[in-house]
Amino acid sequence: MTAVPHLPRTTTGQPDRTADRTPDRAADRTPDRAADRTTDRISDRAADRTTDRTSGRAADRTVDRFSRATGDGRREANAATVLRAVLDHGPVARRSIAQLSGLSPAAVSRQCVDLLRLGLVRELPERVESSGVGRPQIPVDLHTGENDGPVAGGVHIGVPGSTFGLLDLRGRLLARRTFPHDGIAPGDLSGEVVAGLRAFLAEATGDRHLLGVGAALGGWVDPALGTAVRHDTLGWHHRPLAAELSRGLGGIDVRIDNHARAIAQSEILFGRPAARRSLVHLFIGNVVDAALGIAGVVHQGPGSGAGDVAHLPVPDSTVTCPCGRTGCLEATASNMAVARTAVRRGIVPEADVFLLVDAAAAGDRRADRLLRERARAVGRATALLLDVLNPDLVVVTEHSSLLNPEYLEEIRGAAVDLSHVCKDPERIVGPHAGMTVLPVAGGTIALNPLFRSPLAASRR
Repeated sequence: MTAVPHLPRTTTGQPDRTADRTPDRAADRTPDRAADRTTDRISDRAADRTTDRTSGRAADRTVDRFSRATGDGRREANAATVLRAVLDHGPVARRSIAQLSGLSPAAVSRQCVDLLRLGLVRELPERVESSGVGRPQIPVDLHTGENDGPVAGGVHIGVPGSTFGLLDLRGRLLARRTFPHDGIAPGDLSGEVVAGLRAFLAEATGDRHLLGVGAALGGWVDPALGTAVRHDTLGWHHRPLAAELSRGLGGIDVRIDNHARAIAQSEILFGRPAARRSLVHLFIGNVVDAALGIAGVVHQGPGSGAGDVAHLPVPDSTVTCPCGRTGCLEATASNMAVARTAVRRGIVPEADVFLLVDAAAAGDRRADRLLRERARAVGRATALLLDVLNPDLVVVTEHSSLLNPEYLEEIRGAAVDLSHVCKDPERIVGPHAGMTVLPVAGGTIALNPLFRSPLAASRR
């Protein structure tokens, strides 16, 4: 794949590669213009990969080949199977891919040729495998070269700030930067975020091919429409966010999703094997969301409204919720709720959960006690989810437990004490990406379509 036009360079600083404290398409594209752009991009890629780069006939033959490939659902499925096998087992020889996937050696060879041509995998002749019979096997692996492997951009749009990231094909975070929202009005936020993201990508991408950008955020998000349906804290309702970000980034493919579903998909794609069987992800931040994954697919529900657990009842909680009831999960355990409690108790001077976490890390027993209270409330809610859904894995994203495993143990203890179906605390874990979970989740939104349909996704 050849690179899309590079974003312009800016004079901003270098990307922040250290861990920070925080975690679609464009709408209304006409079919004719989309088809023209797709044809142009295919022609560009084909021309770049012909031996004689000035030969229009060779480029046309490559265009025809990919057109036939994407029209053949079986070939697309086979390409996805091979790419996923390389993700899971690479570096791996073609013979081993055939054994792992159940595809014929000939089918694996054809798909490897396509994936090599697209720049998604690469051969590693220095790691040749030989069984002593027949030709030596040259392993293939995902193309994650330091200077020329394809990458995806990711952004998590939170309440106090956003986090930008750049990922390789294995979901590893190559660069990151935080972007505070201080002083930015909700109506101006998407424009300011896209300007910061554009500068970050221009510096971090270098000469690599940018596959696309994924944006994760809280609230009700419809990824099919690219719309932030409802994010009350940011004041966004039916906002065409994917289209706004895509326009601001010069037409680059941008997809969006709810951050709980994005993290769940990241666990399925890059995390523990149990996540591919079934998982529930519970996100505890300024908003509280959840996501359900079954057999490798994250449930969306009608209108992509699945995952709203803000009003899930927490046993023993007496906190009053704005909805008028008491004991709702978000009103009890969200960052804002806990931070306000910390201010009332005189633990921190302002309602900032990160100040509370820092105070606990510095040895403040009151701060530690409050965070343990929150952890037990989260554990009680986790027990309800376990009993209703009984997944193989529950992934909890909650800031203090990412920093201190003792708070995760509090969550586990409360969940196991109350659950009627789960007595194994090891089924409750933190996200595989740890403190980088949010930008990795954003980038996964862009990478997931590639692993599901690599030939079609590469043509965009």
